[in-house]
Amino acid sequence: MTVYLEGEPLTEEKITEGLVKLVEDLGKIKRVLVIHTDYTRVDFTNLIARNLYKLLLEKGIEEFHTLNASGTHRAMTVEEFEKKLGISKYERGVFFHNHEFFNPEALEFVGSLSPDFVSEMTEGDLEEEIPVKVNKMLFEDFDVIFFINGTVPHESTGFSGGLKIVIPGIASPEVVDTFHWAAVLIGIPRLIGTVDNPARKIINRASELVFQKIKIRSFTLNMVYEEEEEVIPRALYIDEGYEGFLRAYEKACELSAKLHVKYLDRSLKRAVQVIGEEYDEVWTAGKGSYKLQRPGVMAKGGQIIIYAPHIKKFHSNPQMDKWIREIGYHCKDYVKWYLKKHPDFNKNVAAHVINVRGAGVFDPETGKEDFEFDVILATSIPEDECKAVNLGYMDPSKIRKEDFMDEYSLWIEPGGKYLYDLKERRR
Repeated sequence: MTVYLEGEPLTEEKITEGLVKLVEDLGKIKRVLVIHTDYTRVDFTNLIARNLYKLLLEKGIEEFHTLNASGTHRAMTVEEFEKKLGISKYERGVFFHNHEFFNPEALEFVGSLSPDFVSEMTEGDLEEEIPVKVNKMLFEDFDVIFFINGTVPHESTGFSGGLKIVIPGIASPEVVDTFHWAAVLIGIPRLIGTVDNPARKIINRASELVFQKIKIRSFTLNMVYEEEEEVIPRALYIDEGYEGFLRAYEKACELSAKLHVKYLDRSLKRAVQVIGEEYDEVWTAGKGSYKLQRPGVMAKGGQIIIYAPHIKKFHSNPQMDKWIREIGYHCKDYVKWYLKKHPDFNKNVAAHVINVRGAGVFDPETGKEDFEFDVILATSIPEDECKAVNLGYMDPSKIRKEDFMDEYSLWIEPGGKYLYDLKERRR
């Protein structure tokens, strides 16, 4: 079953026509599971979910379960579910579920990644068997599963979308940590905006184990969209099963590469990423740094300013926040040195702090780090806490857009959404 929809923009009417074809292809169904992206993704899931729900009601479904593919982000509130899906919790047969990645009781083992494969994907840095566990709702008594997610350039996987909604979306920490570490060993400048890379291979291999165990029909609904003053739907690629995920993802990446990369005439000395309310912790707002790390985008010694007065913490999960504060934000050389001393330290957090802080070098003899650029928080996190984790600080109340209007500065709003590169590398 394949339905590929494209448009400029893609209208709700056309989306619904595609969903009609999808639903008509299904047999008798009573219980469905819809797995979707979380509150940090501003997309058009609401247009898909609410129309899919209406069509399935007409088909006689009794239960419409939704699962938030949060990865290691915080849980969603009822209000966030309703906004995301365009569906009220009080509507007939609707059930909202959060993925509990830290809860062993919510997970099911599906197989392992071999030590040889893990070693190859992490350039020999890890050589151990990695168990793959995912949310056990995948294997409950549903008649069909729908996966709704979107594709934009992504710091850890090249592009988001595709099987990323499974790994890390509804996975356990072990495999999430592994693919993040594989990604950070390559580095954002080489990884972001690429379709085929070691992190994506880990996702695909682990997801293949999952789909071997799923015994019912499953569909990817892979969105491509633009975020301006509002979300503009550009495409929806519907396909079936594991191979269908791969096909739809490749199509989505082709379009995303055209829509989501902005090109600059020259390197920037200062860039202000104005972070929206959907990113409510540095863990997610770090995209403001990631998207500016292509070589040459930031001039040597330049400043990336993450402007988000609403952010009050590094991570909403107390344990993750504690780990971030323990290690601080450093370059890859420093973190690898730190991990030799603390081999059991969480590699997901280790990858995050490298990704946010960006390229640099560390001399273990002198303890000195040199960075390509500075990362500065203009948030509600106090100055002493910023400095304690090796990040700069600016008072958000004193930041004014008019101060960043020269040719070597850039005010980016909405922040963290687009990948920036130099025009000289434009394809």
